[in-house]
Amino acid sequence: MVPLLVFLGSVGTTQEAVGTSLAAIVFNSISSTIAYSRQKKIDYKFALALLPMALVGAWLGAFLTEFISSDALAIAFGVLLLYVSALMLAGKEPKELGLLLRRGLDPRGNPTPMLGALVGLVAGVAAGFFGIGGGIVMVPAMNIFLGVEIVSAVATSLFVMGPSSLIAAVTHYFQGNLHIDLAIPLALGIIIGAQLGAWSTTRVSKVFLRRLFGIVLLYSAINMIWKGVQGLVL
Repeated sequence: MVPLLVFLGSVGTTQEAVGTSLAAIVFNSISSTIAYSRQKKIDYKFALALLPMALVGAWLGAFLTEFISSDALAIAFGVLLLYVSALMLAGKEPKELGLLLRRGLDPRGNPTPMLGALVGLVAGVAAGFFGIGGGIVMVPAMNIFLGVEIVSAVATSLFVMGPSSLIAAVTHYFQGNLHIDLAIPLALGIIIGAQLGAWSTTRVSKVFLRRLFGIVLLYSAINMIWKGVQGLVL
């Protein structure tokens, strides 16, 4: 959503795109949570382990945007998207890497509360800083490092997104980075889209979903980095 808002010129700065996006993501979380709870896909145990540090990270990420230039933020966001797009386009889940990390924290190779808290913190910072709700970080991390099945990872991350995005959106509001007049129509569209998205996950190949997501992210990454570089050079 952030790249689209910047690309269309709907907002003046990347910070404003981030703040407005986060406000709309709150409604995405609510709508998706309702849909996925009916499918019993949300892992509430993992969600409760992730949530506290995700809230702290969301506030911290939103706070940091006040001190970083819009163009630098665009480049940083693009670099993050490049990494995640490569992960998605690979079409494979490097479970060995996750198992190795988990064994370093737990001899039995089980996810630990510390690892869950770390994932929550990083995802929260990403949510507040990049305006992405944290799912773009949380889903791959839960799937690879915590061993959560991909659809359950999506559902659980969307559940956690609500409170963390709300914290970040409120912080951005007081920084003057939230366009309520733009966030409301975005939220209405997102509510419908979230229901369709949850419905489609039960009918589309998981590998196809990962690669489609990767292509969209790759395009967005290139666009954001290019705009950021142009802003710094020109």
